[in-house]
Amino acid sequence: MITTIFSKSRPFNYIMVTLLLIIFFFLYQLKATEWLASFESITKKGILLSLLIGSLFISNFITKKNGLSKDNTYPFLFFFIFLILFPTTLGNPNLIISNFFILLALRRLISLQSLVAPKEKIFDASMWIFLASLFHFWSILFILLVFVSIALHVARDYRNWVLPYIAFFTIATLYAVFVLIYDTTLFAHLLDGATVSFDFDYFTNKYQNIAISIYAAITALFLFSQIVTLPSKPLIHHNSYKKIILAFIIGFVIYLVSPDKNNSILIYTFMPLAVMATGYFEGIKIKWTQEVTAIIVVGLSFLSFFMQL
Repeated sequence: MITTIFSKSRPFNYIMVTLLLIIFFFLYQLKATEWLASFESITKKGILLSLLIGSLFISNFITKKNGLSKDNTYPFLFFFIFLILFPTTLGNPNLIISNFFILLALRRLISLQSLVAPKEKIFDASMWIFLASLFHFWSILFILLVFVSIALHVARDYRNWVLPYIAFFTIATLYAVFVLIYDTTLFAHLLDGATVSFDFDYFTNKYQNIAISIYAAITALFLFSQIVTLPSKPLIHHNSYKKIILAFIIGFVIYLVSPDKNNSILIYTFMPLAVMATGYFEGIKIKWTQEVTAIIVVGLSFLSFFMQL
């Protein structure tokens, strides 16, 4: 049933998942209703929801535009599934905004293989990453992916190696001007986020433990499948898949080193893992195995969401 629906790219699939995201978003937000008393708070929630919906479409666009999936809507579905697996993500504005910028950066970096306007893509991706780091500092680690992409595609032109530094000074200058004009305490807030912590004491809720266990099992399945099947992928897409795997690793490292650790920081791994999940389901030839796996993954995510409400 699930794989039958999402194995094709239909407008109905996009509408259904978008509506489900809206429903689940408000189910989580209604745990506390104080924000309903303020038009400003309602507007902020609306913006966050728009960014989450935009993240779904960007993830799907990246995979389809760059040949990382066939004509299906698996990336759209699985990004949503990972979001609801950790519902606290739906209430974290900084991470939602930061991840949205990272997705814009990934869009530019993965399309770099076309070698069309490489300098613009490198600069844009670097700029988006540095913007993302203003909302969650350790997302700056994705700049490593910029340099890897340069090495893979356009290493011979030395000017490409300089562009990330130009983007850094551009964003740093604009941020400094903004902070000096509006709120100098933002500097301290940024520096607080730059600390490293390997403290995992937040695992005090058994439902959080269940959610992270489910995610670990799903990750092991999809990541292993991606690595094993990589040699059989079209050679032209190998570098793109390598960048997806590296993006996942960087996202996981961000989770490991971030202070104020919580499950929602794993949001940076959702898009890469959605691509891996898509590859896994496209590679399953036995229909009933495909369907049972999809039901288990979707069912566990839904169950995890309602347990954590």
